[in-house]
Amino acid sequence: MPKRDETGAHPRAPQSDKLYAALDLGTNNCRLLIARRAPDGFKVVDAYSRIVRLGEGLVGSGTLGDAAMARAIDALRICAEKMKRRGVTRARTIATAACRTASNGADFIARVKKETGLSLEIVSTEDEARLAVAGCAPLLDSECASALVFDIGGGSTELIWVRLEKDDAGKCRPVIGDWVSLPCGVVTLAERHGGVEVPGEVYRQMVSEVAERLVPFLDRLKQAETREGAFHLLGTSGTVTTIAGVHLGLERYDRMRVDGIWISPHDVRRVTRSLLEMDYTRRAAHPCVGQERADLVLAGCAIFEAISDAWPADRLRVADRGLREGILMSLMEADAARRRRRRRRRKSRRGAGTTTPAGAV
Repeated sequence: MPKRDETGAHPRAPQSDKLYAALDLGTNNCRLLIARRAPDGFKVVDAYSRIVRLGEGLVGSGTLGDAAMARAIDALRICAEKMKRRGVTRARTIATAACRTASNGADFIARVKKETGLSLEIVSTEDEARLAVAGCAPLLDSECASALVFDIGGGSTELIWVRLEKDDAGKCRPVIGDWVSLPCGVVTLAERHGGVEVPGEVYRQMVSEVAERLVPFLDRLKQAETREGAFHLLGTSGTVTTIAGVHLGLERYDRMRVDGIWISPHDVRRVTRSLLEMDYTRRAAHPCVGQERADLVLAGCAIFEAISDAWPADRLRVADRGLREGILMSLMEADAARRRRRRRRRKSRRGAGTTTPAGAV
């Protein structure tokens, strides 16, 4: 009987049944996606998401707190069990900004391994940006020359300038021209300025702080003359999906209606103004915000407003996808590339009429 791997699954599942998993432990969320390869990409088999606020208090203390780590480990245990029960054979499990910046981040990773069996990989900001683009690539408008992809996270915000180039077959592919990771996300910004009560002056201070951090990246892109041709914004985060849900007037968040929708920055500003007019209780009661995001959503709106002021665009595309989807596609593409190389080697050996030398073992 084949030996099982650390997830408890058999390592040599048939390609049609092979299951992949992508786990993303961020500053605010723990997310898992389990899928199998499909002709048009992949088919989701199972998914899990929980707000754990791993980065709670990190701005002031520089360390991950005991309660925050306990919440994250509880969620990670559920993820590990799902992966084992489903029989996942290929997985990548990553941690982002909170674990990158916390002085006890490495100790926490070791604790996760001991208590859940999961080997979390702390990814670089560059790898995080690359995965975000890979996960959102299907939503890029091939009629545009470029796009600004942004991922508003809990502890950081990634911005990636993407050129859209066509290959010899006429297929559009994204090429990263430049990127930056800002050390501010919805959790860090809300902890610095406040998220429960957000008067207009505090909101403007948040916008101003982010705008100031954007200047060096904006100047680099101007010098590179990246604005030639049409471009659009593409946002992937809980902030933009929440804004889209509020804009649509959904009584309950619906990924099918939100993922891929086009909205205008004017619509976003209208939603932001309506959220600013609400107190914390009303925001928490909104079906597309909820209590878990009520103290963070305006910080996210401030980050987006600074981005849209720096890069005025007519359209924003909303992506309810990102790192996990990028991980899945990279795993599947790597396996497909290995299979192609093996087929080429077998074909080459057959063509050369390779034989086993006499006396060889």
